[in-house]
Amino acid sequence: MSDILVVTSKVKKFIKDAGGCNTSAETVQVLSEAVKRLCQKGVDQAKKDGRKTVMARDISVDHL
Repeated sequence: MSDILVVTSKVKKFIKDAGGCNTSAETVQVLSEAVKRLCQKGVDQAKKDGRKTVMARDISVDHL
């Protein structure tokens, strides 16, 4: 199992508050993997642009 990059308690609270639903452990893992992919895309774009700083513009979330 890889590192979790999202705060499990915050995710569970949001889902509970938003719709009264419970959250499985797999949900938190999937969200964490999505965050990792977004971060890696940001790193790749920053390097492509010759920067060492990942900026908001490097991470596209248009499909969300």
